[in-house]
Amino acid sequence: MISFEEHAQHTLERLNHGGALLTVRSNGSLNTMTIGWGSLSIYWGRPVFIAPVRLSRHTHFLLEQAESFTVTVPRADELRDALAYCGSHSGRNVDKFAVCGLTAQPGRAVDCPVVGEGWLHYECVIRGKFTLSAPALDPVIDQSVYDDGDYHTLYFGEIVACYTR
Repeated sequence: MISFEEHAQHTLERLNHGGALLTVRSNGSLNTMTIGWGSLSIYWGRPVFIAPVRLSRHTHFLLEQAESFTVTVPRADELRDALAYCGSHSGRNVDKFAVCGLTAQPGRAVDCPVVGEGWLHYECVIRGKFTLSAPALDPVIDQSVYDDGDYHTLYFGEIVACYTR
């Protein structure tokens, strides 16, 4: 195990340039999706990964029923095809792990797998959530990002394990 701060800069760079994979398992369903937004922080005296997921996403449906999620952060040259596919196809209709040849490797501390082919893994227990809405946002952001009303829910996942492959 490593400290979540050790690779925080790498994580933020990958979120901004290429993305990471957020994985959730709930009621027998497993899904992973590409995320390009997220943050690492301290809340309630605990290390936290904040994962925003739009209301319309299949992953949102699963997270609403789940207790945990994982985030797999690749190196710059890893998982490009999987990131592209998982960011443009819904898990409602397809098994992204099978299509992309990804391995659902069991988590070390949570009952949710990580993407085995990735380099850096955060395992998170959901400790809180907050759904954005028009009154909570600057009107310019609301109009430019949420003109269709498909807001994000911010999932606050306490990082209970962090490690590299």
